[in-house]
Amino acid sequence: MEDANQTVVSEFIFQGLCTSREVQIFLLLPFFTLYLMTVVGNLFVMILIITDHHLHSPMYFLLANLSFVDFCLSSVNTPKLTTDLLKDNKTISFGGCMSQILCVHFFGGCEMVLLVTMAYDRYVAICRPLHYTSIMDIQKCIWLVLISWIIGFVHAISQLLLILELPFCGPRVIDSFFCDIPLVMKLACMNTETLGILINADSGVLAITCFVLLLLSYTYILLTVQVHSKDGSSKALSTCTSHFIVVVLFFGPIIFIYLWPVNIIWVDKFLAVFYTVITPLLNPAIYTLRNKDIMNAIHKLINHM
Repeated sequence: MEDANQTVVSEFIFQGLCTSREVQIFLLLPFFTLYLMTVVGNLFVMILIITDHHLHSPMYFLLANLSFVDFCLSSVNTPKLTTDLLKDNKTISFGGCMSQILCVHFFGGCEMVLLVTMAYDRYVAICRPLHYTSIMDIQKCIWLVLISWIIGFVHAISQLLLILELPFCGPRVIDSFFCDIPLVMKLACMNTETLGILINADSGVLAITCFVLLLLSYTYILLTVQVHSKDGSSKALSTCTSHFIVVVLFFGPIIFIYLWPVNIIWVDKFLAVFYTVITPLLNPAIYTLRNKDIMNAIHKLINHM
């Protein structure tokens, strides 16, 4: 029994996005470009907010943290995905696989809570504007961001500890481009049905709680604005729309992968690419292109160059 519980597998093999060598070479440039744009876009937003004193407000402090989380989330899997497109043998060590699981759930959980924090900031700004500066001071913002990191870390550690207890002694091929919990669990040398329910419950509580809070907050904001100010409703609608687009793009794939799996390999791969590669790029673009203060800061920066 003791020998059976020991991990024998020292590395895993990725099957990647597809089996065609030609398609993999074709995808190399698009994925490299996407990652480069993600890094440049998120770092640019962070630097712009830090250097422009007009953007030193709670909303942009939270946006800078979101950009940092997106930069980290995209850097977990995309560089290896890109380099693996050039390789026939796509392998990852056991430790590297566990690190991917830890980091994806750490930054993913952190982003969920951070999006709720940003929704709370918009609620205070739109529904209680006279009390905004007293409620959303810099100290509270720092605490809110710190809480998001703590919750993300606790969530990730809880997931990792459950996976580390599994014995891996036989199959080691993962039909994906990174170590995802549902796929890694299939390789365990034991029945993981009960453990799968426990892990999905862990992820589900965090994801559903954050998603419901986001829906309720934006609904309340729009209803409040609609009742009290017809002139401000369009601006509030624009703000909430951009935030809600980010929420749907981020939570949609996660819900389908972890809480409502379709069990179709190509669909799972597409959704995984979407929330680990594409969403970190779209977040700064959506917030930037729909924000007048950010655009003004960009124009000011260009004029000074």
